[in-house]
Amino acid sequence: MSSFFLGRRAFIGKSGLLLSGAAVAMLAGRDALAKPATKSAEADVAILNAALGAELEAVAAYQVGAESGLLQKPVLDLAVTFQGHHKAHADLLAGVIRKLGGDPVAAKAKYAFPTETLKKQEDVLRFAAGLEKGAVSAYVGAVPKFSDRELARAAASILGDEAMHWAILRQAVGEVPVPAAFVG
Repeated sequence: MSSFFLGRRAFIGKSGLLLSGAAVAMLAGRDALAKPATKSAEADVAILNAALGAELEAVAAYQVGAESGLLQKPVLDLAVTFQGHHKAHADLLAGVIRKLGGDPVAAKAKYAFPTETLKKQEDVLRFAAGLEKGAVSAYVGAVPKFSDRELARAAASILGDEAMHWAILRQAVGEVPVPAAFVG
């Protein structure tokens, strides 16, 4: 199993249009929330850093897909769009972590992706769909763990974006876009 799946699952712990007012204010440098110095705030920063690590890994994974030469237009354009969403998520998370007094994690120099199994466009799409499914599960686990409900709300917004990515990728490979009534 790739480190990406493990990283997403270990993260127990958006798209910019759905950010809460507090999250937008935090990124703009205004104190929407008092700078926390509590254990619960430290826990929130840990969850945010796990999410940031996973988002940075997603950016790298989409780069591998884009550079593979296996994606045809308009699928390549879609992959680059999704990569942009993950970059936006990462930027948001890093900004909030800094605002809360934490140090954002950095992207790894190298990720262990199963590139040897990517032989055709469908392989890349299935790989990406698996990553997005892992992201959905990770955010589902994270949302209730935040002490700060505004952070939970921002994470839920990212969760919605990840779920849309997963559904679109499933449909692109001929699978039912929404396989069940509940996501777990």
